[in-house]
Amino acid sequence: MFSSFFSTAPPVDPTAPNFHPVSSAFPEKSDLFGELAAKDTEWTCASGFVTETSIFYNFLEDGTMVMCQVIHSSIGVWYPTIQFTCKIYNPNTQENIWRSINVTNFVTPPPGLDKRSSKADQFSITYKPTADSSNPEMYTIRAHLSDDLQISLDVTRPASVPGFKVGKGPKGGYSYFGHDAEKPEGYVVHRFWPRTNASGLIMHKGQAIPAQGSGMFVHAIQGMRPNLVASRWNFANFQSGAHGGVSAIQMEFTTLDAYGRRGAGSGGVAVNVGSLVLGGKLAVVTAETRWPDEKQAEDSSIKSRAIHLHPAHDTDTGYSQPSEIDFHWAGPSILKDAEGAIDASLHLDVGGPKNPKGLIEKVDVLAEIPYVVKTVVNYVAGTKPYIYQWHNKTKLVVSGPDALIPGLSAGLEVEGMLYNEATFIS
Repeated sequence: MFSSFFSTAPPVDPTAPNFHPVSSAFPEKSDLFGELAAKDTEWTCASGFVTETSIFYNFLEDGTMVMCQVIHSSIGVWYPTIQFTCKIYNPNTQENIWRSINVTNFVTPPPGLDKRSSKADQFSITYKPTADSSNPEMYTIRAHLSDDLQISLDVTRPASVPGFKVGKGPKGGYSYFGHDAEKPEGYVVHRFWPRTNASGLIMHKGQAIPAQGSGMFVHAIQGMRPNLVASRWNFANFQSGAHGGVSAIQMEFTTLDAYGRRGAGSGGVAVNVGSLVLGGKLAVVTAETRWPDEKQAEDSSIKSRAIHLHPAHDTDTGYSQPSEIDFHWAGPSILKDAEGAIDASLHLDVGGPKNPKGLIEKVDVLAEIPYVVKTVVNYVAGTKPYIYQWHNKTKLVVSGPDALIPGLSAGLEVEGMLYNEATFIS
């Protein structure tokens, strides 16, 4: 599928760039916001070494976090593995419900639907437009994950919060690996609904739990062996019902040393994309590249950053986990009726390995992925990847034009819920 799998010819210049980040592909600020086309969130189910996923994150009214995910893993000539995973975490009771099942008879599209929909024996996720102009499109999620856990959710997208990718046009959202971006060795792409509304029921052990709340949706593809894509990942999902709806999201990955702007050995490039929803409207799309040989400018007009602070060695995982994390967003408003610069930040204290704060769990990735994927892809190559997952109440400090939220120019603190992850692969 990708030229480097089969070509033995060396590149013309081994020191030429062999990584092309989406965060540097659109230098014009006005081009960062690329509104989604219908095709952007369709399932591709590509062959080769490709991992494709759709994930729905929601916070319920009592603070409970609900995550539903479908993962389609292709591994060369082998039949793909499809998983449905679900995590439900109640911070008040600290109950953590987790299901991960390999599904059977996966189909996309189901009869009469397009490839934004999918189904299997254990679940159905149906995309459809609605008759409500204020919430023009939705997904319905129906899943029977075990005898004691069933999910029924309707997830809608507000009209004032369009889905987005970084960059306009068909190449929007894509970071490419390899010397030739037109014939890449692999790619990574993300498409987002940065704020959604959910309603429905969760049935757990015979008890019906009302599920009302807000969240986000992301469709992502790693068109490459997972162990070659990144050494680190960061993810943040902040949601608040204040001021008509506020969200702040980020997705960041850091390449291996093999991929950088001077070829092999120049890697460790961080690609960070994000967005801000303020006053119930998508206000900013952010994207920034952190090159390993350059310090990021503090006066940059666009910022999209996740910074680990005070790392501490964790004997459970072997990695140095952050004790605190800073998230930062900055950029020009994309709204014509609310022009101006917007800046937002979150400071999160997650504690150290011996005194965690808001830690849900440390996920041993090898224990969760299917055996055939682990074996054929050779996922870790001597490393043991872990995902730290945190859930905390926190405050987003934000400033911007008053046309978005009255008083925003003087700065506001917005209380909300944050779910974030830090993934260590190598």
